[in-house]
Formats: sequence, C-alpha cells, structure tokens
Amino acid sequence: MGTVNDRKERREPQRMGDVVAQLMARRGYARVLAQSQYEVVWQEIVGSDIARQTRLGQVHRSVLNVFVQHSVLMQELTFRKLEIVKKLQAALGAQAPKDLRFRVGADL
Repeated sequence: MGTVNDRKERREPQRMGDVVAQLMARRGYARVLAQSQYEVVWQEIVGSDIARQTRLGQVHRSVLNVFVQHSVLMQELTFRKLEIVKKLQAALGAQAPKDLRFRVGADL
C-alpha cells in the first residue's frame, strides 16, 4: 500500500516567469507597473509641459481618468482626445484605455 505522498499527483516544475506573473497578479504589482508605464507613454504623447499639469488616475472599465490643473487645459485635451487615445493604443496595445475622462483637480 502506497503512502499519501505516492497517491498525490506529482506536480511538474513551473517556469519562473509564470511564478513571477502569478505573484505580481496576487500582490497588485502589475497595476503599479501598468500605471508607471502609462505615465511614461503619457508624457511622450502630450509632452512634458502638459504632463506636469496633469495627473493620471485609475483606469476603470477601459477609461483612463486624467486630472488637470485648469479648465483651459481640460478643453485643449478634450479637443485632442481622439488623437491621444489612438497614440496610447499604438504604444500600449491591449493594455491601452479605450477612452479618456478629464477632470479639473485641485490637488495638482
């Protein structure tokens, strides 16, 4: 008669990349990496002057929330929204937001 260990199905070793990906997903690191990647791409697309006047919020249901310093900047970015979304999609692929929502934020 075999031992309990003999009856258990033996697992194959996992690839290190798979283990790291699982850990990142559990701990929320992937979200942090995605956010920092958004910020780098955002600055490249809108330029450093505008990027300094904005703060990226969370992505919710494929909509990236962007907080801006004042309503004039919000209006300018609204006019450029389609162009910005297309550039985000080109740079980020499947992780890119499908839309942007601009809001005036007092804490910028």
